[in-house]
Amino acid sequence: MDAFSGVTEFVRMTAAKVHDKQFLYKLKLPSDSFVVFDKAYNLYAQYAKWTKQSVWFVTRMKENAVYHVTKVITDNSKKKAAKGVLKEQFITIGYKDETGKVIRLKLRRIVFNAEDGKQYVFITNNFKISAKVAAIYKNRWMIETLFKQIKQNFPVRYFWGATPNAIKMQIYCVLIAQLLMVVIRKKSATKKSFANMITVIRLHLMSYIELLEFIKDTYKAWRRANPPLILNI
Repeated sequence: MDAFSGVTEFVRMTAAKVHDKQFLYKLKLPSDSFVVFDKAYNLYAQYAKWTKQSVWFVTRMKENAVYHVTKVITDNSKKKAAKGVLKEQFITIGYKDETGKVIRLKLRRIVFNAEDGKQYVFITNNFKISAKVAAIYKNRWMIETLFKQIKQNFPVRYFWGATPNAIKMQIYCVLIAQLLMVVIRKKSATKKSFANMITVIRLHLMSYIELLEFIKDTYKAWRRANPPLILNI
């Protein structure tokens, strides 16, 4: 998904047994793109390809990752109650290529202490950006927001068909509907929450009314379309 629009940019559906990290092979990204994903998508060979293509990523480091520190840039770990960036290091991580040869991948490792006391370890292949990569990684939360919007407002808790094609059709319809709702919400400049906007539209699917004005100010638009009757006796 695009971090600025809040909608999906590319969708690929697979069987449940296919590991999520295989998705990385299918991404086609222009140079100087930034990719943010969870540590489950651990694929060092793909990281190396992105580095050659000038495609940058920020992700969390796996706890069992084996690495070698080549240079220490910052170390505030000895400071009492330190927050923010604790360590910044240049490291190398080994992986095997197609021929079985071990390749050392150069990465940047950053240890970050959050305000709530939790500690996060990030890795990136970009050596020029600020060490505060936690701000970049924070954009990944938009994925959870998208899932929440879909699960709470659209019928994906059950499927109307059991075939792969039926399931894909239903999911694509949901994604299209979510995209349309994001566009309508932005154009109407409404202060309504996404869930409230969906509810209003669902209840008035058969009402003949100007949509954007209706979303922006529901009561005012409804009164304009349905003025109260005045009885003269």
